Amino acid sequence: MSNEVNNINEEQEWKPSVSPWFLIVPVMLATFMYALDETVANVALPHIAGTFSVSNQESIWVLTSYLMASSIVIPMIDFFCKFMGRKNFFMLGVFIFTVASFMCGVANSIGMIVVARALQGFGGGCLMPMAQSVCMESFTGEARNKAMAVFGLVVVVAPILGPVMGGWITENWSWPYIFFINVPVGIVCITLAKMYLEDPPYARKQKNVHLDKFGFLWLCVWLIPLQIVFDKGNDADWFNAPWICWLSAVAAIGCILFFISQIKGKKPIVQLNVLKDVNFLFGTIMLILINAVLLASLAILPQMLQNLMGYDAFTSGVAIMPRGLGAFTSLALFAGIGGRISYKTYGIIGLTCLGLGGWMLSDLNLQISMMNIVIPNFVFGVGLVFTMMPITTLSCITLRNDQMTNASGLQNLLKTIGGAIGTSLVATMISRFSQVHQFGLVKALRDTNTLFLERLNSYAGSLLHMAGDSINSTYLAGKLLYNQLIQQSTLCAYMTTFKVFATACFILIPFMFLLKGEQKTES
Repeated sequence: MSNEVNNINEEQEWKPSVSPWFLIVPVMLATFMYALDETVANVALPHIAGTFSVSNQESIWVLTSYLMASSIVIPMIDFFCKFMGRKNFFMLGVFIFTVASFMCGVANSIGMIVVARALQGFGGGCLMPMAQSVCMESFTGEARNKAMAVFGLVVVVAPILGPVMGGWITENWSWPYIFFINVPVGIVCITLAKMYLEDPPYARKQKNVHLDKFGFLWLCVWLIPLQIVFDKGNDADWFNAPWICWLSAVAAIGCILFFISQIKGKKPIVQLNVLKDVNFLFGTIMLILINAVLLASLAILPQMLQNLMGYDAFTSGVAIMPRGLGAFTSLALFAGIGGRISYKTYGIIGLTCLGLGGWMLSDLNLQISMMNIVIPNFVFGVGLVFTMMPITTLSCITLRNDQMTNASGLQNLLKTIGGAIGTSLVATMISRFSQVHQFGLVKALRDTNTLFLERLNSYAGSLLHMAGDSINSTYLAGKLLYNQLIQQSTLCAYMTTFKVFATACFILIPFMFLLKGEQKTES
């Protein structure tokens, strides 16, 4: 009994031997690298698809394989930290991530790059939860707020800068270099981690560590079929395909068995008892949906700008960059306002900004200027920092230090699954909404519509010298009008999708009142 008391006191009194700000440098660098790679390939997807002669839908696998592989490794963090020590596991994760990045750059087929991205996800999935735990454990009081502000800024800004960097590198060099840049960064990160990173007593290498083999098995049985269903479901017409039904059933059974094994198992992969904490439960639910909206919007906006607006990869990245500027602005406001506003109020303001930004993006047309893209993205960026930082902090603030690694692992598992599902589903949303709008618009292309006849005759007249006779010119004019209809229906599909994102953010606002505590930052 006395040994247990001493261990508890040691855990509570543990402090790093160096300045915590030195200690978090390698974990922040690794987090930035991992979060950047969630979106750096977004604007390069058309180029990747062209290189390997695959469709845009298939190129989405480059994003989703990364996210889903991250989901599988995240629950294993607590086991590996105890098995080999958190510092050693962190460096191993960075090493795997770095090697996989090189493999992505030299890939010669869509299969190879998908496998390499999955390996990259396995290595990188552990980095962000460990960084969150280090920030929460190494600081106290106001210093913890500042550390979590830095963490929140990295988590929010890195995915936003990803399309800009990816676009510039793709246009000026070549898309493989968006992965090659991780190699020197990974080497620096491992070096700094070896110099400064320390393990608290509860995250050091331990003996007789047990691996929940069945829990890991059911996790794979759940997530791998689920990812295949979301990636291939639209192409297979969803549940009209028997194999989609079977895979969905397997994923559902795997999900149920995973959670049963975690509840009844003696040494589960994740301790689900943290979900009894109200703040953690509702904060995690909110972060899942916010992450889904963030990654899904970053996946489709570059495609819309390139396919419908004629932007190149770099210009589409620049158009999204104001999200980062909005994030920096909100961070400055966060620091300036200080303790005069509670975290709960920050979250409400942030969700409102996210909803407004999404709604503004839903009111676009093909004749807009870049400012019509810049302003909504700036508002969106402001909302991300005001949302992610307070919700992440409030969700974990009532947990003990020894629960942090497990809790952050579970939270990031669910967030990453949400992001992967959102990224997969958004392609289906665009496809289905486009069909719905096309069905509605095609009704206007009829002989009883005088506006249609006027436009048809006008186009036919201008094409007469090319077609040679009135029959061919009328046919070409009809094809031209139909192509415009397809373009408009696709634009309407993007607009409807952004409205769905905005509505989801507005719906989350009442959830802020379910979070306990009114922690304020100090002036």
